[in-house]
Amino acid sequence: QVQLVESGGGSVQAGGSLRLSCSPSEYTSSMGWFRQAPGKEREGVAAWRSDIGTRYADSVKGRFFISKDNTKNTLYLQMNSLKPEDTAMYYCAADTYRDWALLLQPGYKYWGQGTQVTVSS
Repeated sequence: QVQLVESGGGSVQAGGSLRLSCSPSEYTSSMGWFRQAPGKEREGVAAWRSDIGTRYADSVKGRFFISKDNTKNTLYLQMNSLKPEDTAMYYCAADTYRDWALLLQPGYKYWGQGTQVTVSS
């Protein structure tokens, strides 16, 4: 059982930046960030796979950047130019392997507890 510990959420004004971190208890080759706003479905934001790189949702391309520090075994999500519509609970997810086509789909085996991001206008 892989455990995921997230940190870095908070409140920020529109146009600001936040960085989320996720530390899995063991290495996994596929990881992603998802978010869920009240009354909405969970959606994929960004994903990383060790052999083929990253994927982003269209809504965050050019603003959010996902990266993995393998020396610390930590996944990051750098969020820039934040908008009020980015407000949501953000979740880290991990799996031993996810097909490229499914990286932004919420079928991952392991999930973190979530960290709240609130962007005010």
